Amino acid sequence: MAFDGITVAGIVNEIRTGFLDGRITKITQPEKDALIITLKNSHEQKMLLMSASASLPLVYFTENKKNNPITAPAFCMLLRKHIGNARIIDVTQPSFERIIDFKLEHLNEMGDLCIKHLIIELMGKYSNIIFTDDNNMILDAIKHVPSSVSSIREVLPGRNYFVPNTMDKINPLTVTQDEFNGILTKPTSVMKVLSGSFTGVSNTAAIEILIRASIDPDRITESLTDIEKVHILHTFNNYFDDVSSCAFNPGIYFDGNKPYEYTCFSYESLSAYGKKEYDSLSVALEDFYLEKEKYLRNRQKSAELRTLVTQALERNVKKLDLQAKQLKDTETRDKYRIYGEMLHTYGYNVTPGAKEFTCVNYYTNEDITIPLDNTRTVMENAAKFFDRYNKLKRTKEALDMQIEETKNDIEYLDSVLSCLDMADNEDDVKAIKDELTKEGYIKKHSQGKKDKYKSAPLHYVTDEGFEIYIGKNNTQNDELTFKFAKNNDYWFHAKKIPGSHVILITNGKEPTDKAYMDAAAAAAFYSKGRDNDKVEVDYLIKAKVKKPNGAKPGFVVYYTNYSMTITPSLNHLTLIKD
Repeated sequence: MAFDGITVAGIVNEIRTGFLDGRITKITQPEKDALIITLKNSHEQKMLLMSASASLPLVYFTENKKNNPITAPAFCMLLRKHIGNARIIDVTQPSFERIIDFKLEHLNEMGDLCIKHLIIELMGKYSNIIFTDDNNMILDAIKHVPSSVSSIREVLPGRNYFVPNTMDKINPLTVTQDEFNGILTKPTSVMKVLSGSFTGVSNTAAIEILIRASIDPDRITESLTDIEKVHILHTFNNYFDDVSSCAFNPGIYFDGNKPYEYTCFSYESLSAYGKKEYDSLSVALEDFYLEKEKYLRNRQKSAELRTLVTQALERNVKKLDLQAKQLKDTETRDKYRIYGEMLHTYGYNVTPGAKEFTCVNYYTNEDITIPLDNTRTVMENAAKFFDRYNKLKRTKEALDMQIEETKNDIEYLDSVLSCLDMADNEDDVKAIKDELTKEGYIKKHSQGKKDKYKSAPLHYVTDEGFEIYIGKNNTQNDELTFKFAKNNDYWFHAKKIPGSHVILITNGKEPTDKAYMDAAAAAAFYSKGRDNDKVEVDYLIKAKVKKPNGAKPGFVVYYTNYSMTITPSLNHLTLIKD
């Protein structure tokens, strides 16, 4: 979720709830565009991180200390001088913008009571932290914006501060039915209208509101009925009533172990993902960005493997195309066999020195014209045709085997890419690298220590208490299916697409219908079809799953199975940290 007006409202609520009438006790500037301000009330103190980074502007309470420069920057020194012990008398969010305005009370050098404002604007590349007096005059800013950079608003000491115009967007907390009907006349999707017309409403929030209203977010506004428009506004107002009343229920939605999205409320539109709930939005934000950073670092570490596998996959796809063309060339082989047979049967009628011969094909009872080499005898021509037939026949047999091997390689490499998408730590990446080395895609190095790693399958428990295990790479898939699972456990896999082996543990009991559906939904989720609305999943008792001799890791066969079509989801599953 973007750091939108809804997130800002949640953070403002946390600051007001905990530290309204509290004091600032410490100010540091660990980065050129970030501050950490320590706030204290009668019973606790917390550090508030404020970042005006162009790529990731944010504000939240943090427990992670950062290293500070030996000499504090000038902006930090100015804040320490004026508001180093200031009292927080108000914290507001002007017009539901992505702005937080701290109204601060402090004593000046003469002992007089003064009011200052510390304002953070969370607006992408325009993000800034601005310090003003009570007359809206800018005293300084963490980023100076001269007229050469912005002709609309200078951010420099001595200039007047004002909230930038956001393209005449409407405050979602004060919208009327007439205003709402007016914006729904714009000829675009309803989702774009909501996110583009209201202050602080991100695409994620707009989609959620429409899903709650049972309206397709991609619907064109012109197709909406008057009743649907009223229903959207009613749902919109209910959503923002929760914002106004600060009824926040923050959480992080996970795509497997990967952080997918954070939200301030429970979202129906993200119900397919696992959710971890939090009491504090700040804690959720900090965990989300830390997990996101960890995931991105892991993706960078797996980039080399991903490139290697992708290149190998592309080579095999090209090889398969070439083999298919060569196989098509062998389709003429039976023609040469028939030529030879016809010459053996009717050759005595061929005129010496003839360049062609026409006779009746006794397979079809139709005339057939056979081209001849007039320098050869009839039997020599027949032998030539049989030789060509046999050569094409041998070529086809060889190509059939090669094509099967190439298809297996493509299927395997495609599955490895899916495994790399699932890898959520360095050990998972090392396990996949080890697997690729064993399969010959990476050269073995005799020197050097062998990588040690501990990569374990995913372990979930359903609401009903059934255990589900999911392999994160092909080696784990084999171990789960053929070493870990009992014969009476159930095996699940997305039909005809790369995906994980999923084992539903039965402990000798017959699973419920819901347990089957939970396991199938997980198998669909951990497959290449996870972004589809529906995925077909095969399932059967594990005893009937077989592995052919010499097959690549993760490859199995089965002949009798059940199938169901289901929406990919981790609903009703709790991840167990083994």
